Parts: sequence; structure tokens; C-alpha cells
Amino acid sequence: MKYNNIPHSDLRVSVIGLGTMTWGQQNTETEAQEQMDYALEQGINLFDTAEMYPIPTRRETCHETERIIGNWLASRGTRDQVILATKAAGPPPHIDHIREDNCFDRKNLTLALEGSLKRLRTDHIDLYQLHWPDRKVPLFGRRDFEPDAADHSVPIEETLAVLADFVKEGKVRYLGISNETPWGAMRFIELARDGELPRVVTIQNSYNLLNRTFDTGLSEICHREGLRLLAYSPLAFGRLTGKYRHGALPSDSRLALFPQYKRYSRGNSDEAVERYAKIAEDAGLDFAQMSLAWINQQGHVASNLVGATQMDQLRLNIASAELVLSPEVVTAIEEVHRQIPNPCP
Repeated sequence: MKYNNIPHSDLRVSVIGLGTMTWGQQNTETEAQEQMDYALEQGINLFDTAEMYPIPTRRETCHETERIIGNWLASRGTRDQVILATKAAGPPPHIDHIREDNCFDRKNLTLALEGSLKRLRTDHIDLYQLHWPDRKVPLFGRRDFEPDAADHSVPIEETLAVLADFVKEGKVRYLGISNETPWGAMRFIELARDGELPRVVTIQNSYNLLNRTFDTGLSEICHREGLRLLAYSPLAFGRLTGKYRHGALPSDSRLALFPQYKRYSRGNSDEAVERYAKIAEDAGLDFAQMSLAWINQQGHVASNLVGATQMDQLRLNIASAELVLSPEVVTAIEEVHRQIPNPCP
């Protein structure tokens, strides 16, 4: 396994990280434990979860993923081998089964953190992340910013002050943001310039061959400010594995079970998928591994968060850490991106 150092921290994370959002819904606890055992054996040290997992979040299953991870950590005695990352849910109110008021003020963040610590059966979180901004921004496939005339969001400086107390108390080691914009990322960074408030060290956003909007502004921030990306949805809900090509819809697949998830099935994404798949075929590469390896090779990426419901999928995904794409393959990928840029933001 390869590892990357995250600037402004002592975190050294595996280039492949373990995503967990299916555990407790699509995967049983036994299956999740098998995944964690295998991942750790392969050198993966970053496990990423969230208080609202599994996805889609429901009152009946909410928090199950953290509970499953906590049980595994306790039973295996592996807490010191894992960089544990979780996320606090923010607004809007359609997830009021988590808390009545999901905002990033002191009351709600304290409830979120204490709940995660209890379920994860640990006294500290290595990387504590804000799952999405408190303010109104384009999220989960929306392209354009729309000003909010009635902005009731908690100011970032207030949120960061609360998180600073968590760090001082030893309950959190480092901070991260997620689904954040260039303005938001720079606001967090600027507020920590004088050292009085803690610096965010990671940003977890969608990043894959169908969605490279991160590169428009955020990759430069990573380069110049030492921020690092934790890439989620690296296979675009499985579309970059090829299993949905030519109209296929496997009965146990995520898109068959949850047809509402159309983020990576829009516009001219079919054409882009076919062209990327052809590059893999011509090079004798597995399509999923090529898609993951491209992310692994980006300098602003700290860890590529893979998720799988089947062990054979997980084995294949983790093995992508050893694949280095040739210059010819990279050039071909860039040509498709030039002609069909970001069909699924």
C-alpha cells in the first residue's frame, strides 16, 4: 500500500481509504467486519464514516454504520491502527431524524460529536469533518450558486471556534470539510492564519472521471494552501465499473435499489462512460481500476475512498493502488475530458 502525508498534520493516510456508507443497510455487520479485516490486512489505515450513515439515511438505520465500526474496533483491539474519520450532518430539515436542528452551532456540534464518540466506542476522532456547509450552496449535483435572501446559517468563525474547543479537549485531532466550495475552503483557511483557530487539513468532495469540477478552483487551493482531497464516489455510483453499460441494471446494484440516485446518470454521461471504457479495453486494463488509478495519481489527493458491497469488488478496488497509468492512457483520458467535460457534477 502507498501512503500520503497530509500537510499541516502528522496524518499519513493510505492512498486507498475505506468508505463505509453501505454498512447497516446493503451490508450486514458480519460483511462489514470482513471488509474491515481485509482492508486493514492490505494496509488501509483510513476508515471514513458519518453519523448519518448508512445511505440513504433513514430513521430506522441512522447511526448503524458508526455502531458497526465501534463494535469492530472494540472486538479487534485495532483502534491505534486506524485513522478514524467521521462527519457531522448539517441542514436541511429533511434529516430531522438525526437532530431537530442540524446546524453547526455549539449545541448541535456537541451532540453530534458525543454521539459519534459513543457509537464508535472511542475517546477521540482523528479527523472530524463537516458533512456539508451550513449555508446554501450547490450540493449533490446542482451546478449553480443561488444567493439565499434569508440566510440563517451559522457563521464559519463561530463553527470553527466550537471545533477548536473539541481539539483542545482532545476529543478531535484534526478537522476536515466536505462538499465545500472554493470560497468556503478559503474562508476556513483564512480564519486559521494567525494560529488561534485550528486549520482544516482535508476536504472530502466528489471526484471522478465524470465529475472533475473540483479541478476548476479547489485543486489550486489544495496545491497552494496544503489542503488535501479525500475523493468520494470515485466510481460514480458504479458507473465507472462498466456494470451499467448498454442499459444494464443488475438487480442488486445501488442504482436498481435506489433509483433516486441519478447524479452520475445525467446528460451525456453514457457517451463519456463508453469512451472511458474503450480506453481501458484498448490498454488491457480493468475499467474500475483505471478509473481509480487516475484519481490515485493526482497530486492533490490524499486518499481515494472506495466503497463496495461485495468482497470481490473491494479486492479489485484496493489493488488499484498498485496500478500506474501510462502517459498514453492519461492523454486519452484528458482528451475525453476535453470533449465531454464534467457531465455529472
